[in-house]
Amino acid sequence: MKHEIIPGKLYLIPSLLDEEAIETIPHYLIDSIKKCSLFLVEQPKTTRRFLKKLWKEIVIDHYEWLEISDGGESVRQHMLNALSAGKNVGILSEAGCPGIADPGQLLVKAAQLRGYTVSPLVGPNSIILALMASGMNGQQFSFHGYLPIDAGERKKKIKELENISLKSGATQIFIETPYRNQAMLADLIQTCNQQTLLCVAADITGKNESIVTQSISDWKKLTTSYHKRPAIFLIKAS
Repeated sequence: MKHEIIPGKLYLIPSLLDEEAIETIPHYLIDSIKKCSLFLVEQPKTTRRFLKKLWKEIVIDHYEWLEISDGGESVRQHMLNALSAGKNVGILSEAGCPGIADPGQLLVKAAQLRGYTVSPLVGPNSIILALMASGMNGQQFSFHGYLPIDAGERKKKIKELENISLKSGATQIFIETPYRNQAMLADLIQTCNQQTLLCVAADITGKNESIVTQSISDWKKLTTSYHKRPAIFLIKAS
């Protein structure tokens, strides 16, 4: 008698925002990691180091590792074949939660459309943590990823987001490459209205964590440097 194969699960496994903040990762993730046969990751080397820190007894060679940076058809098909064969699959990004401002959403979509179970696991997410600590509207908010690199286009986009916030009351959230943080801050101070609230959340969960919300007029009095620090920017107009 032929036994029916029970399909595998797709686990979305969060990783560290700061390499030293291992306490921010729930211990129960180890149970899900043990159930997986295949890991889809951005960088196998750093992911293996993270999992070894989380679970010292892990035997790296017992698992299959596949890079997801290109998000190509071959990666999706490999994942689907594994799930179909009853294997559990884990997706990890370099920092935070897979699929939230990180690669992975196309793989999750493929699994969902084929009817496989997708299990998101609890862990740190810089966008949500920044919003929680900002004091801004957590009922209505939008995340916009990276703003334009060109200074003129960036200022135009900042003004557009401020106007959206003014009309809707929603918090507007975006990020920047760490070495351009100071330029972003300068453009925000120069472009936004004096009463608009700006929050800059840097090094979230790290030893140098700094989450500051002030009006634009008060930001002009501050001299904090965010150069090369991972940061989230939030604005709320009024």
